[in-house]
Amino acid sequence: MMGCIRLNLMNMAKLSIKGLIESALNLGRTLDSDYAPLQQFFVVMEHCLKHGLKSKKTFLGQNKSFWGPLELVEKLTPEAGEITASVKDLPGLKTPLGRGRAWLRLALMQKKLSDYMKTIINRKDLLSEFYEANALMMEEEGAVIAGLLVGLNVIDANLCMKGEDLDSQVGVIDFSMYLKDGSHSSKSPEGDGQITAILDQKNYVEELNRHLSASVNNLQAKVDALEKSNTKLTEELAVANNRIITLQEEVERVKEESSYLVESSRKVRLPIIADGQVLGEARKQLKEETQLRLDVEKELEVQIGMKQEMELSMKMLEKDICEKHDALVELRQQLEELRSVNQEMLHRSQSSETGVKQKNEVISRLEEKTNQMASAIKQMEIRSKQAERDRDLAEEANRLFKQEFGDKIESLQQEAEQLRKQKYELFFFLLDLSSLIYGDTYFMWNVSKTHLQTLGRGSQLTKQCRNCMGVFCECCVVHELPLPSSINPQQVCDPCYTALLQQYASTPP
Repeated sequence: MMGCIRLNLMNMAKLSIKGLIESALNLGRTLDSDYAPLQQFFVVMEHCLKHGLKSKKTFLGQNKSFWGPLELVEKLTPEAGEITASVKDLPGLKTPLGRGRAWLRLALMQKKLSDYMKTIINRKDLLSEFYEANALMMEEEGAVIAGLLVGLNVIDANLCMKGEDLDSQVGVIDFSMYLKDGSHSSKSPEGDGQITAILDQKNYVEELNRHLSASVNNLQAKVDALEKSNTKLTEELAVANNRIITLQEEVERVKEESSYLVESSRKVRLPIIADGQVLGEARKQLKEETQLRLDVEKELEVQIGMKQEMELSMKMLEKDICEKHDALVELRQQLEELRSVNQEMLHRSQSSETGVKQKNEVISRLEEKTNQMASAIKQMEIRSKQAERDRDLAEEANRLFKQEFGDKIESLQQEAEQLRKQKYELFFFLLDLSSLIYGDTYFMWNVSKTHLQTLGRGSQLTKQCRNCMGVFCECCVVHELPLPSSINPQQVCDPCYTALLQQYASTPP
C-alpha cells in the first residue's frame, strides 16, 4: 500500500512539474502567487514531504509537520540559512506548517529548491528522525522528484507571502488539471496506444473517485468524532461551572461562619473565662474553617484554570472543524467534477470498445486454433509414444523368439544340410545314369517332381530352391520371397514363386 502511494505521488509530481514548466513557458512572464499551476505544484510538494512523517503527540492530538526536515538544510548547506532566517522573521506565520510552505516558496524564487532537496535526501541518517523507513523521502522516488525539480530553474517567480494565510490554507490536489486529452480519433496509426491510454485514464479516474470517497468518509468520521468530543467538552464545561458555583457558595458560607465566630469571640468577657474549654474549641473550629476556606479557594482557582483551558480547546476545535468542513466541501466539489469527467471518459471508452471486442474475437479464434493444434500435437505425441512402446515390445518378443527357437532352427538347418548333401549325391548319381542311357540330351525331375527341365550337357546345376529343395540351373532360380521357415527372403524357383504369390494373395492379412 505504501509503495502504491509513493508511486502515485511521484507521478503527480511529474505531472505538476511538467505542466508548470510548459504553462510558464507558454505564458512568457514572471509567475505570481495566484497562478493555478504554481499553487498546485506547492500542494503536491506538500503531500510528498508529508508522506511517512512520524507523528508528534500534542495537547490537541497528533501533529505532522515537514518544517523539521527542512530546517536540516541550514545545517547541511550554510547558504540556506538566509531562507530559514527570513521564514522565522515573517510576522504572520504561527505554525510549523506555515513556515514549511513559506520555505518552499522562497527556495523556488532562489532557484535552489532542487539543490536543497538533493542535500537532505542524501542524508537519510538525519531524515530517519522525522520519517518512517518506507516514506517517500527515504526511498528512490524522493531522489527522482529531486532530479525533476531541476527543470524549475528555467522559470521566474515573484511571490508575496505577507498577505497570504499560509497557516490555515487547505492543500487539496486538483486532479482535473492533469487529465489527458483523449479527443484524438482512434482510427489513426496510433489508435491502439490511444485506446490503451483512454482505458488507463478511465481506471485512474475511478481510482481517484474511490480515493476521494474514502477521504470524504474519513473526514466525515473525524467531523462526527469532533462533534461528539465537542458535546462531551460542553457537558464537562457545564459540570465545571456548576462545581464553581457550588464552591463559591461554600466559600461565602465559610466566610459568614468565620465572621460570626470572630464576633462571638469578641463579645466574650474575662469574667466568663471559666468556660475556657468552649473558647478553645471555638478557636480550633475557627482554624479548621480558615483552612477549609483556603482549600476551597485553591480548588476554585484550579477549576477556573481548567475552564479557561477548556474554552481555549473548544475554540481551537471549532476552528479545526471549520477547516475540515471547508476541505470536505472542496473535496465533494472535486469529486463531482471527477464524476462528470469519468462519465465523459466512459462514453469515449465505449466508442473504442467495439474495436477492442473485434480484436478480442480474433484473438479468441486464434487461441482456439492454437489449442486445437496443441491437442492434435499431444495426441500425435501419445500415438508416437504408443508406437515406440509397441516397437519395443515387438523387438523384445522377437529377441525372446530368436532366443527360444535359435537352437532348434540351427539343428534343423544342420539336418537340412545333411539331407541336401544326400540329395545332391542322389541327383548326380541319376545324372550320370541318364547320361549313360540317353547320351547328349537328358531329362531331370526335381525332388518334388513338379518341374521338368531340359538341359544341355554343358549346363551347370548350382542353385537350389529353398521351398521345394529342387536343384536347378541359374536361369531358373532368380526370384526371392520370404518363407514361413525363414524371416529373410530366400531364393525360389519359378513354379514355387508363382504358387507362393497366389497363396499370399489369397491369404487375408
